[in-house]
Amino acid sequence: MEKTYIYSFAFLLSVSSLISCKSNKNATSEKTGLAYNRQENGGFQVNNKFRRGPGPGLVEIEGGVFVMSGSAINIPGEELGNYNHKRETTVSSFYMDETEVSNTNWLEYLNWIRRTDPTNYEYYYNELPDTLVWRRPLSYNEPYVDNYLRHPAYQDYPVVGVSWEQAQRYCAWRTDIVNESLLREQGYMASYKDVNGTGKGKPAATTTARPTGPFTTDLYLNGQYDDKGKRAMKDLSPTAAAAGATAPKGGVTRNVRLEDGILKQPYRLPTEAEWEYAALGLIGNTEYENISNNKIYPWDGLGISSAKSKTRGLILANFKRTKGDYMGVGGSLNDKGSITVPVRNYVPNDFGLYNMAGNVNEWVADVYRTNTFDAADALNPYRGNYYQDKKVADAVTGKLEKDKYNRPIMTAAVSAKKQTWAEKQAAANAPAATANTYADQRGYRDRANELYGEITLVSDKSRVYKGGSWDDQALWMNPATRRFLQQDESTADIGFRCAMTMLGASEIRTQGKPQFKPKQQKPFNAKKR
Repeated sequence: MEKTYIYSFAFLLSVSSLISCKSNKNATSEKTGLAYNRQENGGFQVNNKFRRGPGPGLVEIEGGVFVMSGSAINIPGEELGNYNHKRETTVSSFYMDETEVSNTNWLEYLNWIRRTDPTNYEYYYNELPDTLVWRRPLSYNEPYVDNYLRHPAYQDYPVVGVSWEQAQRYCAWRTDIVNESLLREQGYMASYKDVNGTGKGKPAATTTARPTGPFTTDLYLNGQYDDKGKRAMKDLSPTAAAAGATAPKGGVTRNVRLEDGILKQPYRLPTEAEWEYAALGLIGNTEYENISNNKIYPWDGLGISSAKSKTRGLILANFKRTKGDYMGVGGSLNDKGSITVPVRNYVPNDFGLYNMAGNVNEWVADVYRTNTFDAADALNPYRGNYYQDKKVADAVTGKLEKDKYNRPIMTAAVSAKKQTWAEKQAAANAPAATANTYADQRGYRDRANELYGEITLVSDKSRVYKGGSWDDQALWMNPATRRFLQQDESTADIGFRCAMTMLGASEIRTQGKPQFKPKQQKPFNAKKR
């Protein structure tokens, strides 16, 4: 079985520091012969020491080929016939949360809203989970309504009552918090102590006023957030060189760019294919591209209890064994929980992921259709694309328009290809674009029913959830099962976890594996021509 590795945020910050401080100043373009990272050569900067790593809480998932819905149990019945479309599929490598998002994780989000925008009661209210999901007409669950989210007895339990839309907003917030923390802790921006007035130092001087409102990654990358710390990146451009005596001590500085490889990719919900691939964890059953045996659950074997001598008979996930058995007999409880259990209960699968079956169902990114995997692409299949552009406030400078939450305003994409400069200027000055057939791809190749959302319960806002829960029987713990709920609705048995795109080569660990060794580039020497 391959080992999985979880990296601490402190380790990632140290790696980022190593990357930024030790870029190879002697690197040379093999096409022009000009040295990179030299002001006299135009100041083009290249980080050729980049080493990727996951964001906080994430585990590396090495992608590969698998049979989507291949683990499905063939049980007759219309109810279960809608997910069993077996198709060979490839998933690119990515990162996924080791655990489901917990109540404490969500309370951190709520605390941030209250702290940064204390008078925006609507914002705070909109992000509150619906604790009324625990109420059922013929059950006494009122204690969960008042206590499940906030009481420390449930702090490590998965958050529930969260809609798909709320989960999406949490992912966006988490992206910005992680990137801001990275920049401030490493000195690219002023430290938290300086910003909050709790340190001895003072915030670094800025050329323009900081924007009102919280940090957002998109605005920062677009140059609309001017907050440079003690270790801000040096600007080697000719413009910076021309500043001369007017430059601050240490030289002209700039914001971190995407090209520097320091900022993390956005946190997001996993696609259905990514989630199913990660849940199966076939990497533990694979050697030299041969899968020794398939799975019907995230663990080996056909049973739902442990076969190991020390834990023989213990249930491997949190679910109900029969319609009335939620936790077993007193004195010998099977799954130890009548409702949810802590997010790190039971044994993780071969990717190191906890509770990929049972505990709570989990939202995924996809729009629900019964026939998606008959039509979807074989590489990274996904239904739900709604292409958007960031709304430009100034067509010449490229300044982005922002909303009251300090996030870029998004508009429906107007073109399937790069526009000419004239087209781009015209589009910026035209009225806001409305949804069009190019931007909205949720119904692409969907010919089963042209009236989705009008004569069916399924619509473009129906989102897939997977994994089974404390309120489901074992059948639904099969990774291939899929159900749907409207994206603005929530229940007491649906939670979520985040994912992140992995950039670069798909292979994660190359040690002990055969490799082709590329020929090393020879440095160009103009004097020898």
